[in-house]
Amino acid sequence: MKNQLLTTAKAAEILGVSKAFLERDRWAGARVPFIKIGSRAVRYRMEDLERYIEKQIRRSTSELS
Repeated sequence: MKNQLLTTAKAAEILGVSKAFLERDRWAGARVPFIKIGSRAVRYRMEDLERYIEKQIRRSTSELS
């Protein structure tokens, strides 16, 4: 399924970060795009995770985000 929605745990696993990282990211302004379903369910789309990963590529440690 192309537009499969992933849980926070699965998204964290794909990105190689903790669930807490994604939870803090949502609280702080969401650099990683997410979808809110209802009042509590949070999901991530694989295409958004892939786009986020691509945006993180740097050529030097001195590059700004």
